[in-house]
Amino acid sequence: MFERQNVADMAGYVPGAQPDGLVVAKLNTNENPYPPAPAVMAALGTIDPDALRRYPDPMARSFRAAAARLHGVTPDHVIATNGGDELLRLAFTTFLDPGGVVGLAEPSYSLYPVLAAIQGSRLCRVPLEADWSTAPDMAAVWNRAGARLAVLVNPHAPSGRLATVDEIAAVARTFAGVLLVDEAYVDFVDPALGHDVLPVVRSLPNVMLLRTMSKGYSLAGLRFAYGLGAPALIAPMLTKTKDSYNVDAISQTLAETALAHRAHAAAGWALIRAERARLAAALATRGFAPAASQTNFLLVDVPATVAGGAAGLHRRLQDEGIFVRWFDQDGLRQRLRITIGSADENTALLAAIDRLTAPR
Repeated sequence: MFERQNVADMAGYVPGAQPDGLVVAKLNTNENPYPPAPAVMAALGTIDPDALRRYPDPMARSFRAAAARLHGVTPDHVIATNGGDELLRLAFTTFLDPGGVVGLAEPSYSLYPVLAAIQGSRLCRVPLEADWSTAPDMAAVWNRAGARLAVLVNPHAPSGRLATVDEIAAVARTFAGVLLVDEAYVDFVDPALGHDVLPVVRSLPNVMLLRTMSKGYSLAGLRFAYGLGAPALIAPMLTKTKDSYNVDAISQTLAETALAHRAHAAAGWALIRAERARLAAALATRGFAPAASQTNFLLVDVPATVAGGAAGLHRRLQDEGIFVRWFDQDGLRQRLRITIGSADENTALLAAIDRLTAPR
């Protein structure tokens, strides 16, 4: 009754199911199947009671210094946020006029249009190519629409495709606004590829990266992320548009500890990459063609012979306590997105698929 009309008219973000019953394998929200570093849990036990009594450092200076050392930039290139979602919201409120245009690839992370609707922004969606690559004229289309902010998730969600550094740089050089590259899944990229967009951030004034502790560092429950960008992009968010104390003292301590013990996280990334390859091969032999992925999930085509298609298989898997993601969206309705779980979870998924798709 009292909400703004654009809020009344919009649809909210729909998260993956958080089951409260039987759970055999939760593979629907791209969580890391392995625990955070033991040092993170140890740090939790050392929190000084005064850290809870007093307000936290509003600038998260210690964490920003640690992230700057890790990435070879200055602390002025870094902002700490309450999850990646806050960084996205800050970008929308900092760089977009009310009613302004935001550029998106289609399909993409379903939160982006929700944030645009809250801001009263218009969308300029550019469909991805059949192989999930960016359209050659994407930035030009955004420019013609007057977009002042564009968001690309890379590696892409929900396909898992990795756009090369050259692809990202070409979009950024052409685009007249701020390009936010959402790198939520970058930790799972094969190191042999040598993928690193930070040189683009250092050389171009309009590029910002989103990094999160949720996926690679097994800290989704902590709600901590950070942005990397030119100081001129970071400064207005850091000093004007973020909440006054946006990341709490516990989160700052644990996130900094996780960065300091990155080797533990990296060992988990290697396990996930190995399971990604095993699961992709096993699904392919069953006719579930997976898209090439550099993330901790697979987007798979469900064979036309499966009763009820992808939506039906999604429901039947859930009845067995195995949660995957199905999107009621053009280009995705006959596909399932499957998080890479532990070896046992992935094996349970394959066994359930075999049972549910066996000839009767």
